[in-house]
Amino acid sequence: MTEKKYNVAVVGATGMVGRTMLSILEERNFPVDKVYALASSRSVGTRIPFKDSELVIGDLETFDFNLAEIGLFSPGASVSAIYAPKAVDAGCVVIDNTSKFRYEDDIPLVVSEVNPHAIGDYKNRGIIANPNCSTIQMLVALKPIYDAVGIERINVCTYQAVSGTGQAAVDELNNQALQIIDERFPYNQITSIIRANNPLVSSTVYPKQIACNVLPHIDAFQDNGYTKEEMKMVWETQKIFEDDSILVNPTAVRVPVYHGHSEAVHIETKEKIDVKTARKLLEEMPGVTVIDSHEDGGYPTAVTEAAGTDPVFVGRIREDISHPRGLNMWVVADNLRKGAALNSVQIAEILVKSYI
Repeated sequence: MTEKKYNVAVVGATGMVGRTMLSILEERNFPVDKVYALASSRSVGTRIPFKDSELVIGDLETFDFNLAEIGLFSPGASVSAIYAPKAVDAGCVVIDNTSKFRYEDDIPLVVSEVNPHAIGDYKNRGIIANPNCSTIQMLVALKPIYDAVGIERINVCTYQAVSGTGQAAVDELNNQALQIIDERFPYNQITSIIRANNPLVSSTVYPKQIACNVLPHIDAFQDNGYTKEEMKMVWETQKIFEDDSILVNPTAVRVPVYHGHSEAVHIETKEKIDVKTARKLLEEMPGVTVIDSHEDGGYPTAVTEAAGTDPVFVGRIREDISHPRGLNMWVVADNLRKGAALNSVQIAEILVKSYI
């Protein structure tokens, strides 16, 4: 039997996530017939590589979504708010990577390895939401533990790469780093040069210098003192696990890393689980790679393992010495791949296999 092929529209195709979506469609041999790469009018006519050829960027505003059966969206929430419903009205199933639809009760929020059963609920509105990058990697790692012994509480601190903000943030880190390490500055001046807000180093994307610095601030501050990025992890964890009783206490931090988010995750389980059992569950979990040796370098990092790869890496698995049912782990993944584009394509793979 000939494999059915699908027309796919990639919305926001010139952005970092959009380009990664295109590369993953190619890498995973997704059954595409035609791919429509779409963006705003200022990018129309731009050529981007796909397979052995190139795609010419089309105008999102004038595109006829009757031509596409699946839409992979990552154009920003305000744009998805306008065009995702238009795509659905034309018969296109939308997998949206923005925050626009994640918290609407009748729209499924899906991590492919965690709650694939929810994909069937796309029929409610024709839209499937992709979670926040930091939530995705954390829940892939916690899923087998949650299923085995339950989880009462999650304390998590994220260390998130600048690519999560976009190309402008990558450029800002790069430019600041170049300014800081410019060989014109002698070693004995480095301390003053790297200080945040030094007039020699300009910051426009972030409120403070990101190079050689750490910012405990991602997205807008909320009334409760947490940022929206932090609250996303609370809302999304409860929705994806379908468990409003899970307590989540997050701190989201931006670090001067280009690609790959890292997380220190501390959980309190409902039943005691030992490290050996937890490690075995993680080793058997699809999408997880365990690197956990008690030796120098025996753990995953954003640069050496995560960047440019698909797994969620887990290491530093150990019992919490301060809590009788506590477990700690270190979780790392590529935020553009598993944290965004890869998860979207994996959802599409399940969608075409089981639902359309």
